[in-house]
Amino acid sequence: MIATVIFGTLFLKIPLAINPLIVLIIPLCVLPLAGLGAAIGVYARTPAESDSFSLLLSMVMLFIGPVIIPGDRLPEFLITLGYISPATYAASALRQTLVTPITGQLIVDIIALLGFALLTFWLVGRKLDWRLR
Repeated sequence: MIATVIFGTLFLKIPLAINPLIVLIIPLCVLPLAGLGAAIGVYARTPAESDSFSLLLSMVMLFIGPVIIPGDRLPEFLITLGYISPATYAASALRQTLVTPITGQLIVDIIALLGFALLTFWLVGRKLDWRLR
């Protein structure tokens, strides 16, 4: 992530307006994706299956919603599908704390990222039986 920020600043001449909230946003961007990775690892039967599924899921999350491609260039149904992807909220939160001014959308992004993280870790916790019932 740091390499991407440095590359964007130096080579693409993107001006940064780093907000102190970035310290909160970075872990919140990582947690839902770590939870998804854990869920894939728990539910996959083999390492090859988990590799394939995680690559597929990563590609799908990047291409639905305004993550890589700006929202004004996407069809409406992809923008709507993007609301189920934590990558959409992570990209929005990172944009607001690094490049654009902070809006009320940041609160929605934080709640969504926290919700995705809690949901995925709850699903993983249910699958892993730590207490040997």
